[in-house]
Amino acid sequence: MTKVNPLIVDVLQQTQTATLTQGVVLTSGAGKAYQSVAQSTALAVQDAADALRNVSTMATTAAGVALAQILATGQAELYQPTLDSAQSIMTNAIADFGKIGMAAGEILKTFPAGQHV
Repeated sequence: MTKVNPLIVDVLQQTQTATLTQGVVLTSGAGKAYQSVAQSTALAVQDAADALRNVSTMATTAAGVALAQILATGQAELYQPTLDSAQSIMTNAIADFGKIGMAAGEILKTFPAGQHV
């Protein structure tokens, strides 16, 4: 049987202590969980921004068509409800974006970032 150099044994023990102790595993796991939640909340905000952009495109298009019809026909009263709806849709989409952003921030703020052992 070959004898292992005590320095190598010491290095292996120190490496094991540095990487596999309960405290390191718990802290590392909690950190990874926090990063995952942070990424998920960031994606939720990005999705909300995409939705807001899409709603904005639709509302702007509807408003543009309504304005074109007003100019073409002179019947503002007929197309005013479309303009009002487009504005309302945008107002609601902006509010939804704000709520999603606030909720994502709150989730991330209250999620434990790691555990000190």
